[in-house]
Amino acid sequence: MPDSLAGRDIITIDDLNKDEIQLILNQAARFEELRQRRRKFDLLDGRVLATLFYEPSTRTRLSFETAMHRLGGDVISVAEAAKSSSAAKGETLTDAARVISGYADVIVQRHPAVGSAQEAAAGATVPLINAGDGMGEHPTQALLDLYTIQRERGRLDGLWVGLVGDLKHGRTVHSLSRALAHWDVRLTLVSPPALALPATVTGELRRRGLTVHETDDLTTAMSACDVLYVTRIQRERFADPAEYKRLRKSYVVDQALIKHTNPNITIMHPLPRVNEIATDVDDLPGAAYFRQAANGVWVRMAVLTLVVG
Repeated sequence: MPDSLAGRDIITIDDLNKDEIQLILNQAARFEELRQRRRKFDLLDGRVLATLFYEPSTRTRLSFETAMHRLGGDVISVAEAAKSSSAAKGETLTDAARVISGYADVIVQRHPAVGSAQEAAAGATVPLINAGDGMGEHPTQALLDLYTIQRERGRLDGLWVGLVGDLKHGRTVHSLSRALAHWDVRLTLVSPPALALPATVTGELRRRGLTVHETDDLTTAMSACDVLYVTRIQRERFADPAEYKRLRKSYVVDQALIKHTNPNITIMHPLPRVNEIATDVDDLPGAAYFRQAANGVWVRMAVLTLVVG
């Protein structure tokens, strides 16, 4: 197995170049293919994954832990780490990561503060993977999103991708948009002005050659897109509850809208959804979000094997 990622942290999607991203996608596809014949592998037998979550998680935590078990490794875990770990006593992320490095071969951390993954990585002596740092980034989500787009549409180059919803606070779109800049895609950003993708990110994307269009018109955007990546309005990121209440139903994608605008569109969502995708979309062929969540296992199996080496 290639060792270019062995021992590496993955803090931001920009820690990976295009070849390394493609390597992960190819390895994920291999695991998915082999999974039809084998339930478990022994590639990480004797290795330990530590999952350290200071914020709630279902898909990310469970898919990483499932991936490690499928690879023959073991898992130690701290959920609600802000309350149940020594963080409640004032321990720094740097110290915690250094201590946990003595117990595990790789660490996966989620924390509500931007930059927290980098802070922890400074103390870790084993690879540390960022599972979300507040409004910052979520690089392995971007990898599984790329994998899903490639599986659903057959390619990455030449696509038109729409990102809709809370683009200001959404770490998933911050990572995915940067990842897409490696390919020949067009990007449409759909949000209320108050929830637009930060100008620092859009500026970076344009400097990297990505065609970026910003709008608040979902219907027009959907008619042109191959893929629509929907995100929820993130209540936990709002300081003012009234502002959240005003914006929470900005966009709702339902079956009628899809059939009216673009019946062949692929609909994705990092989940959990609240009210931004109606349940009547679930049975449409292009509704990919549950397949997208399942793809997290293959991608995280690939990431773990490559960084552990």
